Amino acid sequence: MSENTSAPQGGKTHFGFETVAEHEKAKRVEGVFSSVASKYDVMNDLMSAGMHRLWKAFTIQIAAVRPGERVLDVAGGTADLSLAFAKQVGETGQVWLTDINHAMLSVGRDRTTDKGYLLPTAQCDAEKLPFPDNHFDLVTVAFGLRNMTHKDQALAEMRRVLRPGGRLLVLEFSKIWQPLAKAYDVYSFKVLPWLGQKVAGDADSYKYLAESIRMHPDQDTLKQMLTDAGLERAEYFNLAAGAVALHRGYKF
Repeated sequence: MSENTSAPQGGKTHFGFETVAEHEKAKRVEGVFSSVASKYDVMNDLMSAGMHRLWKAFTIQIAAVRPGERVLDVAGGTADLSLAFAKQVGETGQVWLTDINHAMLSVGRDRTTDKGYLLPTAQCDAEKLPFPDNHFDLVTVAFGLRNMTHKDQALAEMRRVLRPGGRLLVLEFSKIWQPLAKAYDVYSFKVLPWLGQKVAGDADSYKYLAESIRMHPDQDTLKQMLTDAGLERAEYFNLAAGAVALHRGYKF
């Protein structure tokens, strides 16, 4: 799922392995997800051999959404999580599908509508969420945090909109078990760009994907970032030998 940021000019940040101006990263990440939006779900299945569905199913299980709850899906992209949550909250609850990228949000909105769910949607920046304080029972971000320029600011915003007792779930690529690292590098930097070229006609976007994963904080660093953002009882669950991790924190 996608996310980028409209960051202030002047600072430097990472775009994959490159160091770029913050405002440039925003434009380049937008280009990546606009390019791959139409093939995003197909590529997810191919890249993960379908395992992304299991990772998301685990996230949905851990979320334990109840009827009547309010849920915010940040960087929700093609709406895998939003659809699942919409079924769980029922008519008395609400699920917001958000993404900063218009192409990705359009795919997600069309998909939810086709499934019979008219979810509220918003094209917005995770660093400046247009929602009131203490509003949602659950906030989720799946495979979007690593693309955000100011991750600490985004996490603080997600905490702000959570009600007391609410929880944040972050599903993201992470640091794989060390004995698998070499094989994972070959897959990431050779196979993924080749697949991207063959299926989506875009090798560069999937080269960026592999690089952005390597630049993303590891499990313990992200856990500390949740704590620093004011979330409590921060913890994580390793999936796929640590290639993916689900982080959870609460607002009390």
